[in-house]
Amino acid sequence: MAGPRGFTLIELLLVLLLIAMASGLVSLSLRDGGQASLEREAERLAALLEAGRAEARASGVAVRFELVPPGERTADGDARFRFVGLLPGSLPGSGTRPGQWLDPAVTARIDNAGALRLGPEPLIGAQRITLSLDGQQRVLATDGLAPFAVADPAVADAASAPP
Repeated sequence: MAGPRGFTLIELLLVLLLIAMASGLVSLSLRDGGQASLEREAERLAALLEAGRAEARASGVAVRFELVPPGERTADGDARFRFVGLLPGSLPGSGTRPGQWLDPAVTARIDNAGALRLGPEPLIGAQRITLSLDGQQRVLATDGLAPFAVADPAVADAASAPP
């Protein structure tokens, strides 16, 4: 008669593997909603700014991106930003909510300027805009030649500091 048999090393490793996979999936599903919303806003705005740059170069018209001051009434009603110099609906994907953030709690600040200049010149100068939501920030920046992209705020701050 054989004594009580325990678990083999393979069985224990399989159980640990299953626990690790389950905890990994749970941690991915519990991602901060504000962070995900801010990432979506930043990616959307980067795409809109690049589309505005391309439209400015193609049409030869000066285009700038402006934030609408709080309380100002616009033709779009509840717009929070606008592209000055572009015809309404000329940017792809802007027809459903032109000039509005996907999350109404998002705030934006254009650093060191009143507006972003998008063209028609191919080189536009270094510019950046900071998006905020629930204490978190994302910085969209360009050096004037590269496209607008999400930058790490600490790196963006160091790059804009005087030498």
